[in-house]
Amino acid sequence: MRHWVLVAAATAAVIAGALAVNPAQGTVRPIRPAAPSALPAAVAPDPAKAVLPLDCGPLPTTVALSFGAVLDGRPSTVVAAHCAAENGTPPDGVFLLTPGQDGRPQIAATLVKPEEGLTVTELKLRSDGTITARGRGYSSDEIPRYAPDLTVLLSWHRQGGDWLRSRTTEPATKV
Repeated sequence: MRHWVLVAAATAAVIAGALAVNPAQGTVRPIRPAAPSALPAAVAPDPAKAVLPLDCGPLPTTVALSFGAVLDGRPSTVVAAHCAAENGTPPDGVFLLTPGQDGRPQIAATLVKPEEGLTVTELKLRSDGTITARGRGYSSDEIPRYAPDLTVLLSWHRQGGDWLRSRTTEPATKV
């Protein structure tokens, strides 16, 4: 039995000596991701390099609004984009971009589908991490596409792994 005590003591001494000579070099990482915050455009994923799911045919896409942010601990870009039509203002899609494997941004979430017929006029990040947008839309298909009659207020907050959306509409003010 004395032999096993000596072996255990010697093993413990060797391990302690190794740790004393070369302590761990890792960095402490927080369990929770960093709080959402603004991010300079130079660091955020570049929306011009993203392939956005817009059916534009031969026309290019136009990024109407965007901002960079740290969301879920990752650099992200929230972008409102539409097809670059020669006449009128096509509806926007709003997308959350994150860095992709090949250096090209990938779509992490679609927040507004172009089929919803909204023109996004404002896009922001609140200090609590909520994404907000203001847009103009239509109450029915009978409303002419050149005269939106609704102001739409949208917000998204993170819950679990999903972005939960809320929507409020009010009559548009005439300009």
